[in-house]
Amino acid sequence: MSSQIALPLGWPARPRDDAFLVTPSNERAAHILEHWGSWPTMTALLIGPRKSGRSLLARIFAGRSGGTVIDNAETAPEEHLFHAWNRAQAVRRPLLLVADAAPPAWAVTLPDLRSRLAASIVAEIGPPDDQLTATLLADLFARRGLDARPDLIEWLGARLERSHLAVLRAVDALDQEVLETRKRLSIPLARATLTAAGLIAGAERSEHT
Repeated sequence: MSSQIALPLGWPARPRDDAFLVTPSNERAAHILEHWGSWPTMTALLIGPRKSGRSLLARIFAGRSGGTVIDNAETAPEEHLFHAWNRAQAVRRPLLLVADAAPPAWAVTLPDLRSRLAASIVAEIGPPDDQLTATLLADLFARRGLDARPDLIEWLGARLERSHLAVLRAVDALDQEVLETRKRLSIPLARATLTAAGLIAGAERSEHT
């Protein structure tokens, strides 16, 4: 079963707009942010793909820790990041830098900043695992008022690309198809819609539906 961080930060106990679902794909990142007092420096990097909940996780962290968040940090001026890193150490308040990737994949030209980031702990959100994919699908369908049966969730989970964005795009496509055609959400509908959208392969492996 999926879970939400509950202690010690008092994070939401039910899937809502302000809930961050914790599964093996992101539990280490959540653990690192939960225990910011044990960071080797007062700065950490939160990295992961867009639509992965990284900004939500950062906001919850900031609200509970009183720390500062710089989102899309790889686009911020390097001198600004350098001074923010130093300030966090001086005032002993945590700083969280949110980015797509950590250096060296995120190219940093300022040597003093590069060395400081190298000393900072990295919390990484990975691609959604089976558990999180199923939970995200069920939650997104429910938010749109769509009745997605467990067999459809399982069918989609076996075929969609393992990315948060792919899950979101699939639900958006099916929501639009149901709205336009007024058809019932089903595996045949999903197969036709998502194949046409290029979200699943047209030639599928053995079917059990």
